[in-house]
Amino acid sequence: MTSLQDRSRAAVWHPCTQMARLADMPPLPIARGEGPWLIDTDGRRYFDANSSWWVNLFGHSDQPLLDAIKAQLDTLPHVMLAGCTHEPAVRLAERLSARTGGALGHVFFGSDGASAVEIALKQSFHSWKNRGRAEKREFVCLKNSYHGETLGALSVTDVQVFRDAYDPLLMRAHIVASPDARLGNEAEALAAMRALLAERHAQIACVIVEPLVQGAAGMVMHAPSYLKGLRELTREFGVHLIADEIAVGCGRTGTFFAWEQTQAEWPDFMLLSKGITGGTLPLSLVLTTDDVFAAFWSEDVTRGFLHSHSYTGNPLACAAANAVLDRFDAGQLEDNQAQAARLSRAFAPLTSRMAHLRQRGMILAFDVPEAPPRFAERFHLAARAHELLIRPISTNSGSTVYLMPPYLIDDATAAFLARAVTATLNDVLA
Repeated sequence: MTSLQDRSRAAVWHPCTQMARLADMPPLPIARGEGPWLIDTDGRRYFDANSSWWVNLFGHSDQPLLDAIKAQLDTLPHVMLAGCTHEPAVRLAERLSARTGGALGHVFFGSDGASAVEIALKQSFHSWKNRGRAEKREFVCLKNSYHGETLGALSVTDVQVFRDAYDPLLMRAHIVASPDARLGNEAEALAAMRALLAERHAQIACVIVEPLVQGAAGMVMHAPSYLKGLRELTREFGVHLIADEIAVGCGRTGTFFAWEQTQAEWPDFMLLSKGITGGTLPLSLVLTTDDVFAAFWSEDVTRGFLHSHSYTGNPLACAAANAVLDRFDAGQLEDNQAQAARLSRAFAPLTSRMAHLRQRGMILAFDVPEAPPRFAERFHLAARAHELLIRPISTNSGSTVYLMPPYLIDDATAAFLARAVTATLNDVLA
């Protein structure tokens, strides 16, 4: 009988994968998930150390999330959000707005992270156009930034492995130095941003940033003070600021929104996806201000934001997201802080083996600067023998191993992760 792996190789074009290499790195045939564990068709289990691409918050098959989805399934699985509305979408928008103190009071629904980026870029440009400033059409992103792989999102992404093949198709964005806590270059990064905005602010619509952690760059971390300075610069020069919290929102960095740690004025746009439904259903959201919303308010249909997705505001996904917010309302953030401390204690003795060990909330990473060829693939394969599902990130400067686990870390689990990661590293570097 043909195996599930062979059938998948023949019929499924796997994402972020060189298909020619699947003979050496066959996809894991996963049958079910239980808490932080994924179980394959032979009954072997693997700890989901990267939360299935950063989406799974409370473990697989989490019962409260499943109950919320099942209850909604019995009443309204879907209705279009153009010309209709429904309770789960309205309630979700109200609750997210309340978490910003009403500063971001208007929520537009999308399908995934990249679509949220596309929506925000379009809204920024279109709002300036509606105000008679159509010349403000340029975008700014940070060096090594990642915001998605559709053409607009890729235009504000600076990770060559994703971007280079499609470069002739992309818009030209300004790429400015990013802050990196390892380099201590925050002042220089802000100075570079100031110089660009001083020169081009009349043509720039917006700056987009991943608050506190640049994920695909190799979990590059920066201080909240950089974001506070960036918010002040965008205000000074009349440019929108987009906070892409697709990866870092929903409690990943220690607060529900990473932006809360800045003590700064809210950005003009806030993007959420990934963890907002706890790893159950696709959904993204773009939160924005009264000022941006008002630019579209008109009897003229062409001044409206004529953007849509077939499953915009899907009730099942919104029900799951509301169940996620219920968990945070019940004290999940305080629990996360205790879990992050457990991870920190478990990995602290290992710093001699791991370059630039760093942590922000429930994201822990270290670098392997002199990694052997195909390190990320080899580490991923070796980790399977230690009951780990983990995918390091290859960067221009080396490789980064990171953990972004579900919010289910007790002392024993933290100790297991430290042992398994160390054993895998020893296997690969040996």
